Amino acid sequence: MKVIIFCGGKGTRLREETEFKPKPMVEIGGRPIMWHIMSRYARYGFKDFVLPLGYRGDVIKQYFHDYKTRNSDFTIDLGSGDTVVHNSGACVDWKVTLSDTGEDAEKGARIKRVARHLGNGPFMAAYGDGVADIAIDKLVAFHKAQGKLGTFTGVRMPSRFGTVSTDDHGNIESWEEKPVLNQYTNCGFFVFEPEFLNYLSEDEDCDLEKAPLERLAREGQLAMYCHTGFWQCMDTLRDYELLNKLWDRGSVPWMQY
Repeated sequence: MKVIIFCGGKGTRLREETEFKPKPMVEIGGRPIMWHIMSRYARYGFKDFVLPLGYRGDVIKQYFHDYKTRNSDFTIDLGSGDTVVHNSGACVDWKVTLSDTGEDAEKGARIKRVARHLGNGPFMAAYGDGVADIAIDKLVAFHKAQGKLGTFTGVRMPSRFGTVSTDDHGNIESWEEKPVLNQYTNCGFFVFEPEFLNYLSEDEDCDLEKAPLERLAREGQLAMYCHTGFWQCMDTLRDYELLNKLWDRGSVPWMQY
């Protein structure tokens, strides 16, 4: 089963880090957040990735083109250009397909534009800016058991603010600091049947989360896998600093089983 990692967005809310590189290349502990996400899938045996490129896609291409030499000792003959890589154990056995899908395309269009790289079976997809300790094998098993065309992963989000309940006279009945909300939000980590491609178009404005998934939901073809463990996106500088603090402390649940 192939895995799409969305990596074409501009990450404007993290401009401090994304002015010269795409958001999936922003680093946690010295490695791009995209690498951390791909490592999660690889731990469960899913190592065939498709990357739909957009904003500063050349940076991602260069990173994977030079992956071996970046992560190993090597000897280069400057006369012939021949290079011998001395494997340091840091290299991985992933297969990565990089495909230009346009700088301004929405995610639905990006999936459709890389369809030729997906084969004929089910495929997965994930946002390129969030890490989680999701058990990928359980997600896939859940999707198969539901028998629907699509599954997304839902998480219950903590409120950014505290909440206060009062009676009609202004008397406080409860005070709760940043409670976990009852509603679920989509954190990505999708599984799709190949028939889902028929819900998409290559038009730039084909937004995955709008018409395609809304249609799946209306037709009873969308399931939600509930994740109660760790998940954290990297939308802002505060998120970036939080994830790197976790890494520095050795608290990295997304790298553990």
